[in-house]
Amino acid sequence: MSQETILTDALLVLPGEVVRGTIVLRDWMIAEIQPGVSALSSAERLDGDHIIPGIVDIHTDNLERQVQPRAGARWPSRSAFLSHDAQVAAAGVTTVLDALCLGDLGFDTERIQTFRDGVADLDALTPTGMLKSDHFLHLRCELPAPDMPLLFESVADHPAIRMVSLMDHSPGVGQYLDLERYRAMRARSGMDKAQIEARIAFLLDQRALVADPNRATLLERMEGRGIPIASHDDWSAPEVARNVRDGITISEFPVNLEAAQAARDLGQEIIAGAPNIVRGGSHSGNVSVGALIREGLVDALASDYVPPSMLEAAWMAAAGIGLPAAVAMVTDRPARMLRMADRGRIAPGLRADLVQVGQALGQAVVRRVFRAGARVA
Repeated sequence: MSQETILTDALLVLPGEVVRGTIVLRDWMIAEIQPGVSALSSAERLDGDHIIPGIVDIHTDNLERQVQPRAGARWPSRSAFLSHDAQVAAAGVTTVLDALCLGDLGFDTERIQTFRDGVADLDALTPTGMLKSDHFLHLRCELPAPDMPLLFESVADHPAIRMVSLMDHSPGVGQYLDLERYRAMRARSGMDKAQIEARIAFLLDQRALVADPNRATLLERMEGRGIPIASHDDWSAPEVARNVRDGITISEFPVNLEAAQAARDLGQEIIAGAPNIVRGGSHSGNVSVGALIREGLVDALASDYVPPSMLEAAWMAAAGIGLPAAVAMVTDRPARMLRMADRGRIAPGLRADLVQVGQALGQAVVRRVFRAGARVA
């Protein structure tokens, strides 16, 4: 027997417009959308709350934050995964790519254990039906790390992989283009000047030795797989051009306007960080995402390290580009990047992944979350 839910007197955020109306969920799918308020006794009035598609988070490091809630305190991995799942669902995220790092450059040596445990926990928990959100893998591959290729090969054929990104966190490039900021960061971690300079020299020598061969190996391994590949922290037009020549279609978190404009000019899609919008700027001194949106240089937002930032950033961005376009940056656009045609929009026949959004003290607030027609938060 079919299970039916009717939500009425809601502001439905549809592609290109917001309509006050009624939505019918039948089993796992969106069955009908109608303008106006239903008079059926079985219909539930939402009193003008918004209904948006379930949020699709293409990149979150939130699992790492649950595994290591404090420096030196590692949490049991399965408990951490369940906590992460509950947090993303409560934030309205119904589809999440857990971003796991492959390769160690000395920032966090326990990240490799987080990667291994994260994949194992995903495999163990998915069949149980306990997870509130749909979880997939985003493999963040550190090109200058000698251990990256073997780590990648250990999961290269995993069916949950939906994105691979090429990273380079060497000093003097990408996120750490400003060497003085890099030195200051290292000093705050307790290193003295001699140690910092030795570390920079070591990492740059290592980069020169392994980054290009690792890049070639990874691109060859991914060729013809149909899995989108992103570059991470692009910093210059020549670097973007190289990525495009290599068939990389997504620029993730470009660090300056030059790189973002080059990505747009060369036909790449662009992912930016939602926390940057909520905070009013980058935590690491990079370009303002608000400025990129005003220039038309953002296609999708990702939570990066704060899952609730997705909804808040969309509502903030709506002041400039309108609510349908802003919501699409956290729903439809990332779903399309991932080639997930069954979600990301409110339309008959698609999955009933939906978020009821209310208002509290002028801020958008998640009231309820439905995944495949069932309430999960």
